[in-house]
Amino acid sequence: MLDYAVKLTREPWAMTEDDVEAMRRVGLDDQAILDTNLVTGYYAFVNRLADGLGVELEDFWVEKDA
Repeated sequence: MLDYAVKLTREPWAMTEDDVEAMRRVGLDDQAILDTNLVTGYYAFVNRLADGLGVELEDFWVEKDA
């Protein structure tokens, strides 16, 4: 599942049917594969929106100087 999510995030153009089949071979059903795809795609979408609009992190995410 993580290999699928990483590849979909970093190289979405390189996804093939074998990526889905690899998930099936380890026991994931179509619903789990779809859920993985949707969550991965959603996070990529939201991050691109935030980056494109210059959204800053909230203060609690920024490391404080010791």
